[in-house]
Amino acid sequence: MKRWLTRILPHPKTLRDNRYLRLFGKLLHDPNLWHLNRRSVAGGVAVGGFFMFIPPIGQMPFAAATAILFRVNLPISVALVWLSNPLTMPVIYYAAYRIGARLLGHPPIGFRAEFWADYHNWLGFLGPLMLGSLVCAVLCSGLGYLSVQTIWRWHLRRQIKERRRRFQALASLRLRTPSSNDKT
Repeated sequence: MKRWLTRILPHPKTLRDNRYLRLFGKLLHDPNLWHLNRRSVAGGVAVGGFFMFIPPIGQMPFAAATAILFRVNLPISVALVWLSNPLTMPVIYYAAYRIGARLLGHPPIGFRAEFWADYHNWLGFLGPLMLGSLVCAVLCSGLGYLSVQTIWRWHLRRQIKERRRRFQALASLRLRTPSSNDKT
């Protein structure tokens, strides 16, 4: 699992040289931000999952600052923010708006092109969007954290069972083969 994560994550130098993250300077040199352990990866997923649903004004710097504050995996938290990109944003934020409208008891406005032209519509749209984004962010963050913890533990248990099986096979093989000192 660590090898796969190491292969797909951006290199630390890439993130240190990023113009949006350069403002953190020496803080990016903390080795805890680059560790791949269960706590750090789960925390990075939680941070990235949260900021993925926050409207896209400064998502990367906020995700990086939160990762630095909680000392969780920085590349994962920043990489997850990239899931909300221009292709996925309309779907993510419209779903968040629908959830917020439902929670507030407002009838949701349909997705129409004319809607964006009239700024008066935005006043009725922002409240449900912000509430829905916050709810989705908290849920995604919590579910991401718990999922990584569960998958990591499952993978670790599987590795331990495999090691035990190999050790027992080797031990039984040693018992069956006569040693060089036993000459009959």
